[in-house]
Amino acid sequence: MRIKKILNKKVSQKKNENIDLNLLNPIIEKYKNKKGNLIPVLQKTQEIYKYIPDIVFYKISKDLGHSLSELYGVATFYSQFRLNPVGKHIIKVCHGTACHVQDAVEITDAIKDFLKINDGETTENGLFTLESVACLGCCSLAPVMMIGEETYGKLNQKKTVKFLKNIIKKNN
Repeated sequence: MRIKKILNKKVSQKKNENIDLNLLNPIIEKYKNKKGNLIPVLQKTQEIYKYIPDIVFYKISKDLGHSLSELYGVATFYSQFRLNPVGKHIIKVCHGTACHVQDAVEITDAIKDFLKINDGETTENGLFTLESVACLGCCSLAPVMMIGEETYGKLNQKKTVKFLKNIIKKNN
């Protein structure tokens, strides 16, 4: 049902007008006629565009012979693939057991309130994307979040918002 909805969605010209499909040609040439090429092609595609634009699925389907439903099936099954643009800074808030009992929900709520976005969304200015994750492997720092490659631990709502404000200042 979900794949059917995605496939029936019109590919927006405005959303895809800045997508240079020629960037895919070296990837397609490298993986053409290779068994098991689907995941590596999607990974390399996402490296280029930072997500997988709708129009790209059509090119990969045409050039490599995979059906659209197969492409979307893989892209929606694996959480590593993104179907929408993400912000310059991805905020990952840990909701593993240690962080959960140390009020990770309050950290997420502070971020949502401050940035005016929900989990999985990107700010209008494209600066931040918020993601709740199962574990960041930093249990001794609980509650913890990562912004890009930087880890922030022993958080509370006030410290969390302060870190976000500092990033906003650096980007202005």
